[in-house]
Amino acid sequence: MSERKQYDLLIVGGGPAGLAAAVYATRRKLKTAVVSMTIGGQMALTNEIENYPGFEQIDGFTLANNMKVQAEKFGADFVFEEVLEIEKNKDLFIVKTKNDDYEVKTIILSFGLTPRKLNVIGEKEFAGRGVTYCAICDGPLYKDKVVAVVGGGNSAIEAAEYMTRIAKKVYVINRTDQFRATPVALEHAKSKKNIDFFCFTEISEIKGEGVVKSIKVVNAENKSKTEELKVDGVFIEIGYQAKTYWLKGVVDLNSRGEIIVDRSGNTSTPGIFAAGDCSDTHYKQIVISAGEGAKAALQAYKYIVGREGKVTIPDWGKCDLPATEKTVEIKIAEE
Repeated sequence: MSERKQYDLLIVGGGPAGLAAAVYATRRKLKTAVVSMTIGGQMALTNEIENYPGFEQIDGFTLANNMKVQAEKFGADFVFEEVLEIEKNKDLFIVKTKNDDYEVKTIILSFGLTPRKLNVIGEKEFAGRGVTYCAICDGPLYKDKVVAVVGGGNSAIEAAEYMTRIAKKVYVINRTDQFRATPVALEHAKSKKNIDFFCFTEISEIKGEGVVKSIKVVNAENKSKTEELKVDGVFIEIGYQAKTYWLKGVVDLNSRGEIIVDRSGNTSTPGIFAAGDCSDTHYKQIVISAGEGAKAALQAYKYIVGREGKVTIPDWGKCDLPATEKTVEIKIAEE
C-alpha cells in the first residue's frame, strides 16, 4: 500500500451532486478528489434531458461529461474506484478503496440511489432507449406514445396517472392484483380512460431495434400464458435501493437507508456532508442534486476554514459578529 494521498475534500460519487460539488470546491481552491466507478450516474443513462436549466435539450452523457471537464478545469482529480470504508482519525478521515487510502479533511457523500431492476432480457440493452426509471424525468419524451409502467406501489401508480396526461396509452403491469398504492391514488389512476391494468402479469422480455418496440408479458400464475404488447417506453417503478449499509455507524441513516442531512447538507458527523439522491432530500431530480452538491461543497469549505479560526459570511453580505470577536471574513460569493 502506498503512502496515503491527502486532500481537503473527497467526494464519493460522480453523479450531478458530486460533479457540481467538485466544481464549487475547486473554485474555493480546495484540493478535491472525486472517487466513483462511473461518471454521471443515472443522468448519464438518460437519452434526452429537457428540464435542466440552460439547455432546451441535452443527453445525459454529454451533460455529465461537461460537468466533469469543468471540474477538471479547476483542478479536481478523478479516481475510478469504489469506496469501501471510512474511518475517523483524530480530526481527519481515512477513506479506503481497494488500491489506496486517502487522508482527507472533509467528505461529501453523493453516490445517489440505485433503481431496482427487473433483471429481464432487454432491460440493460434498452436502458436510456425506451427503458427508464423516472416518469417525471423522461415522461414528456413519450407524448402521444404507448408506454408500460411496472409496479403496484405509490411511485408506479402516480407515474401511470401522470403518463395518462402525456401518452396515448398506458399499461400498468403488476405481478399481483394487490396494489400498495394509496386507495385515493389508485382510484384516481383507474378513472383515466387511456389506462389498462394487467394484474398477475410480469414482463419476461423487452424487445426492440435500437429503441424499445414491445414487451413480452407472462401470466404470473400460469407461465404458459404469454402476450406481446407494442410499446414505445417502459417505466420501471419498483423502487430504489440506498446502498448505504457500509455507512452504518459513520453517519445517521433513516428507515429507507437514506443519509439524514439538514438543509445545509450536514450529516450527523461533523466534516461529512451528503447531497443528491443518497440523502433524505424529498425530490430526486438532476437540477436539485446539482444544487445540493454545490451547497455541500460550500459547507465543506466553511468547515475547513472554520477549523483554521476564520469565519465565512453569507453570499448576500456581512453577518453580525460581536465587536470583541476577532475574525477574518472570507466572502463565499462567486467572483
